[in-house]
Amino acid sequence: MRKVLAAKLHGIHVTEANLHYHGSITLDPDHCHEAGVLPMEFVEIWNKNSGARISTYVIFGARGSRCCVLNGAAARTCQVGDQLIICSSSYLEEQRIVELRPKILTFDRSNEIADRLTYSVTSDAAGRYDFEIIGETGDVKTLPLRTAVSN
Repeated sequence: MRKVLAAKLHGIHVTEANLHYHGSITLDPDHCHEAGVLPMEFVEIWNKNSGARISTYVIFGARGSRCCVLNGAAARTCQVGDQLIICSSSYLEEQRIVELRPKILTFDRSNEIADRLTYSVTSDAAGRYDFEIIGETGDVKTLPLRTAVSN
């Protein structure tokens, strides 16, 4: 079994940090539903501003609120306005990776969905994998070019 990405909220902004609430992250259920994140599901959270990395579980806030609230100890890892990457994962047999289609939502400054993407893995007859990012309209997004490192 391999641990793989199941869903991602990329660049969502922290709207509140509530130190005195028992732990978790509170998210808009509309965002979670669209991406495929369940209530009480454990997620990994990466703060793009500070580099902090934590794991906690999701609770739902008010539908349509666009909230992203770090609660309890997690509140110490962020500031209101910080950009987060929130990922859920699942375990599957390697050959099933080609069946998985994780949904990725990207966000603007007010936590409106800016883009809807899908990650896709295919394999050829030799069993080699390929990876694509597919946009809402089925267009394939180009990946950033990698440059050689010279010493």
